Amino acid sequence: MSARSFSAAFIVDATPAQVYDVINDVRAWWSGELDGNTSAVGDEFTYRYENMHRSRQRITELVPGQRVVWHVVEAELNFVDDKNEWTGTDIIFDITRRADKTELRFTHAGLLTSAECFNDCSSAWSHYINGALRKLILERAS
Repeated sequence: MSARSFSAAFIVDATPAQVYDVINDVRAWWSGELDGNTSAVGDEFTYRYENMHRSRQRITELVPGQRVVWHVVEAELNFVDDKNEWTGTDIIFDITRRADKTELRFTHAGLLTSAECFNDCSSAWSHYINGALRKLILERAS
């Protein structure tokens, strides 16, 4: 079996526009220190979590109500041997209307099951995507 990228998905009672807006309010759901802008293609922001994780993302795609893509320009993960595992990967949010609800499919393209950080990173992403992000979407949609 080949290595796959990490992916998670959920369906919420919210519009695609509401989901899109919450994704782009990165500071509200991705805890840690975030510096830079997150609102336009070409914007770059740095994310830091204690001394364990630092990464710089460039926004490469914004399609309102449909898609958000960040390219990881550089990363330093201090809890694995290959500290640059995230460098060159893409963080993708695909938004799809499903009847009267909206599906969000998150993929960290390049965060492969074979990566040293996969277990820790996928666990953290699950917390943020299925926990903090989903909760914030539901709060703002109600």
